[in-house]
Amino acid sequence: MPDWFIPQAALAVATAGLVAAAVAAPAAAAAPSGAIGGTQLSGRGVIVNYGSSGAPKLPGVKASAFVIADAGTGQVLAARDPHGWYRPASTLKVLTAVSLIPLLNPNATVVATKQATSVSPNVVGLIPGHAYAISDLFTALLTISANDAAVALAQATGSFGKGMAVINAEARHLQADDTVAVEPNGLDAPGQHTSAYDMALIARQALRLPAFLKYDRTITATFGVSKKKSVSLDNQNSLLTSYPGAIGGKVGWTSAAGATYIGMARRNGVTLIVTLLHCPALTEIDSAKSLLNWGFAAEGKVTPVGTLVSAVLPTAPAPVRSAAAAAAAAQAAGQQAAGQRAAARPPSVTSGPSTLATAGFSGVGVLAAGLGFAYSRRQRGRA
Repeated sequence: MPDWFIPQAALAVATAGLVAAAVAAPAAAAAPSGAIGGTQLSGRGVIVNYGSSGAPKLPGVKASAFVIADAGTGQVLAARDPHGWYRPASTLKVLTAVSLIPLLNPNATVVATKQATSVSPNVVGLIPGHAYAISDLFTALLTISANDAAVALAQATGSFGKGMAVINAEARHLQADDTVAVEPNGLDAPGQHTSAYDMALIARQALRLPAFLKYDRTITATFGVSKKKSVSLDNQNSLLTSYPGAIGGKVGWTSAAGATYIGMARRNGVTLIVTLLHCPALTEIDSAKSLLNWGFAAEGKVTPVGTLVSAVLPTAPAPVRSAAAAAAAAQAAGQQAAGQRAAARPPSVTSGPSTLATAGFSGVGVLAAGLGFAYSRRQRGRA
């Protein structure tokens, strides 16, 4: 059994609440008139408002989508296709981390399963049957992008399904409604997608978690694979050592997703977030630096094109006849919503800790509800 801590009474309450919310979602979440964060953010091309004279020109970057935002004020300074759906690659690990860090005891351990140890590539080398500290797994997740560590952390909630339900519930909590997580490590999977805007929401939440920043800013560490073997963890995010003021981020890559990136930097009391999706290989860090340089220079000189919205508070659970009925209703709603969104626009080619995540989840019904909720939470107009 994994060594994890979630009070069982809280599990029961959270399960009922999420299932009820999933059933009620289509009626409770009417489609807004524009994109989340502002009507300008429904645009597909480059979006920038040059306000006063002297505003620097936005640099051209080779990314299908990006967002540059002020983490403190929530102002989106510029964007390109901010709500377009793209594959996240390993940037999804930031969502995995912000979802599970508040839930799992860092001093606890989890036993690696065959499912976790058979993941490839980018692995730390977990061995089936060996126990690993949660804190060490988070360090491996965010430094060398260990895909096997991501699966082990999801399973540390009690099962892989429960872990994915928590991760998707956190996306809903953050109003990251373009995001559906299927694999906790971001490896390509059918139905999995995110947007540059959602990644900025997730990064903003990461900045609120000191434990996340501790793991994410680790430059080098040693991971004990077994009593006789250890490996070096060297952070893949070169922004940390090459950009003045860098405070964190995450790189990602698959052949289908291209290069993806989240970067965060702070100068003179201003903290900026940059997110990029579907970039040419090995261009993401330089592109991020260009956008960060522009953001620091443009702060106060451009009119924001939108805002990063705040997380939503969980609502009181409504009566539910049965978990099975709720799961079936959520699944039907999700299928209908997915069909509507696909017809409107095909997917692109290629605060504090969440109350929901802190409480935890249990049962098969909550998994189905969570995945259905991922599609039914909001319906947006598409440009």
